[in-house]
Amino acid sequence: MNGTKILIVDDEQRMRKLVRDYMIREGYIVLEAANGRQALDIFNTEQNIALIILDVMMPEMDGWQLLSEIRKTSRVPIIMLTAKSDERDELRGFELGVDEYVTKPFSPRTLSARVNAILRRTIGSAAEKHLEAGGIVMDKSAHIVTIDGNPVDLSFKEFELLQYFMENNGIALSRERILNSVWNYDYYGDARTIDTHVKKLRSKLGDKASLIKTVWGIGYKFET
Repeated sequence: MNGTKILIVDDEQRMRKLVRDYMIREGYIVLEAANGRQALDIFNTEQNIALIILDVMMPEMDGWQLLSEIRKTSRVPIIMLTAKSDERDELRGFELGVDEYVTKPFSPRTLSARVNAILRRTIGSAAEKHLEAGGIVMDKSAHIVTIDGNPVDLSFKEFELLQYFMENNGIALSRERILNSVWNYDYYGDARTIDTHVKKLRSKLGDKASLIKTVWGIGYKFET
């Protein structure tokens, strides 16, 4: 991942330094912003920012506002940091297009694992080809999904989840297995994360939502 740009957005200088120093040791190029307005300017002027680590509570423009602005033009992966642990905040983040959600305090090593997992999938997928099942066509290199020829706008994590389902067509998948495979790290959350993403993904698949079946007591199965 050497040379990959990451933007850290947090009004706490100590927090930015903690994350910055760890990311630099991992070989990333790190850009910093102390508020949402500054971050938006950097994002609009800098080229090839691969991922954003974003705090919620900031002056001038908070994390929710910045997230909404970025999602108008970009699907860049976003990890949101927050001191809040309210389920409503987590669900709001997923609704607005957050790809990962980390509650402070957190381990820099865990954050780094999440960053690495996301970037391996986004940067390392250029040589991969297409998936097709039940009228759904996925171009993994271009990160595009179409249904019967019509494009579907998916977040990064929704795309990954659908990809995992399609690659395991006909196999019943437990929530734990989905978390370990799609999130690609030891996840300390619960089934709510999976259920939230599946619900959102189904809402975007229209008539194809029925291809994702609930397997009671286990998890889910994509079946054509």
